[in-house]
Order: sequence, then structure tokens, then C-alpha cells
Amino acid sequence: MPAGEPLAARMRPRDLDEFVGQPHIVGAGRVLRKAMDAGQLPSMILWGPPGTGKTTLAAIGAKHAKARFVAISAVSSGVQELRKLIDEARKLRQLTDQRTVLFIDEIHRFNKAQQDVVLPYVENGDVVLLGATTENPSFEVNSALLSRSRVITLKPLTEDEVRMIVRRALSDERGLGGKVSLANDAEDALVAVSNGDARVALNALE
Repeated sequence: MPAGEPLAARMRPRDLDEFVGQPHIVGAGRVLRKAMDAGQLPSMILWGPPGTGKTTLAAIGAKHAKARFVAISAVSSGVQELRKLIDEARKLRQLTDQRTVLFIDEIHRFNKAQQDVVLPYVENGDVVLLGATTENPSFEVNSALLSRSRVITLKPLTEDEVRMIVRRALSDERGLGGKVSLANDAEDALVAVSNGDARVALNALE
């Protein structure tokens, strides 16, 4: 892991067993959990507040599906980069039959024309689209893309879930490795200020 990487990045869950929160979608027997365990990953729009696990869930899903994972941000990427990534995905599938999971963070920041670029490749299976958004996808994502994707709603983390993440970061070797302790009142304050956002909690801890 690169030196100096932020605590939140170092503590990003590597599999569903490490993933905290969202039991309504990844709990035992839930549809998404069953699909991932079977190595299947449909195109999805992950809708929820910041710090609730959208990017992490996408990366874990790609790993379970044995797919190549490519992540871009709609804020800093345009049509040219999209076309390049899709072309690479198409060639990879032709050569190896491996699929590519294309994760687009803040997909609501793409306009209709930009979203349209992805559509035919989602339809033919060259890419599995995982879009993350904090905005209601019914208003921000093309109806054609929505009809080919499953909308998954993520909820703010509970205080107990944030507390679990903070305590793991304190003790885990990837985190602070037991070198730091946190008084109960400090932990309570940190959990409260996070407002259900794991990234805020870990940044504050760091």
C-alpha cells in the first residue's frame, strides 16, 4: 500500500466480510449478496449519501465477478476517456472473455450525451456499469440506462456501524495498529460528528 495513503483508503474493505453496513442489500440471503457470492454482477446505480460504501461495494462486486475494475469520476472525465475505456473493455472481452466493470462516480454529473455513450456497451455486455450518485437517479440518470440497471439504495451508517469502523481502524495493522487509543467521550464525539459517513469519521480520527 502506498506510503502516506489516507487512513480511509488504507481501511477500505477488501471483501464482503470486512464490509460494514447496508445489511438490507448485502446481509445473508439478500439479493445482492447472493448475486455477488455467485460471481454475478448486474449493471447497477448505487444511490446513497457520501461515505456509505458505494465505491467499495463496486470494487468488491468486480472482484467477486472476476472482472476487470475501472473507476472514473464524472467530474473529471469526458467522452474521450469514456470511449477509450470502453474500447479497451471491448477488446479485452474479445481476447479473454473477461468483462470490465466500469465504475462511474457521481454519474449524475454526466449529461445525457455522455451517459448515452455507455448505453450500447451495457446492452451488449461489453461493460457492467456501476454508477454512484448522491442524487435521485430517477431525475439524474437516463431512463434508457435506468431500465438496464438495478437501482440499489444505500443508507447512512448507524452510530454502531461507524463505531465498529473506527475501532477497527484503531486496532488493524492497515490502520493505526493499536498505537493510539481513544477515550470513550472522544469516540462518542467522533461518531456523532460523522453523521453516518465512514470517510468523515476516519478522516477525523486521522
